[in-house]
Amino acid sequence: MTVLLVDVANVVGSRPDGWWRDRAAAAGRLLAGLAALPGRLPGPDGAWVEPAATVAVVEGAARDVPGPDGVRLVRATGSGDDALVAVASELAGGGADLLVVTADRGLRARLPAGARCAGPGWLWARIDENGMTTGPAG
Repeated sequence: MTVLLVDVANVVGSRPDGWWRDRAAAAGRLLAGLAALPGRLPGPDGAWVEPAATVAVVEGAARDVPGPDGVRLVRATGSGDDALVAVASELAGGGADLLVVTADRGLRARLPAGARCAGPGWLWARIDENGMTTGPAG
């Protein structure tokens, strides 16, 4: 079972679309895109990925965004990185195959052994291919 684990702040911050004007709304757009992803995706290594679950870690101004159906939200009360590492460790301990989406090298180094990683560009491409509008509302 592959679990897609997303560092929301890192992914949102990777696309200069005006997200800084309303961080919560930008996170909400990303979460809507995650919820709409198909069940089978071209993976970052070229092989197909079939996420059985999607988990998104939100923090700061985005902590109170509503969670869409099909996406488990982890609302970090402190460091989003610490929350993501804790969730990754819990999932890996349960035998999940993890695909973590973040560009944060320090965070990647803290992940459990065997966790695969993809950058935000990979995820944005999957969302864009699915026809989701992820730019600023307006």
